Amino acid sequence: MPYINPWVLAIIIIVVVVILYFVVIWGIRAHRRKIGAGKEELVGKTAVVEIALNPKGVVLVEGEHWTAVIDQGQVEPEEEVVITSVDGLKLMVTRK
Repeated sequence: MPYINPWVLAIIIIVVVVILYFVVIWGIRAHRRKIGAGKEELVGKTAVVEIALNPKGVVLVEGEHWTAVIDQGQVEPEEEVVITSVDGLKLMVTRK
C-alpha cells in the first residue's frame, strides 16, 4: 500500500467536508424557499398588453406571453392590466 502524507490526507478530508457542508446548506435553503412557479401565483400580478384586448388578446407576464380576456371594455397595447383569475392557459384580467 502506498504511503500517503498525513497532511495531504488531512487537506483532502477538510476539502470534502467543506464541499459537503455547502451542499447540505444549499439543499436546506432550497427546501425552505417558497414556490414561485405555477399559474396560481399569477393572480394579482400586473401584465402588459401586447395585442389589444377586445375582449381577447395577448399579454406579457414575467417574460411570457399569455392569452387574456378583459372583463369589460377594451385595452390597447402597452397598457397595464391586473390578473384576476386563471382558466387553464387563459388569464382573466381587468384594467389597472
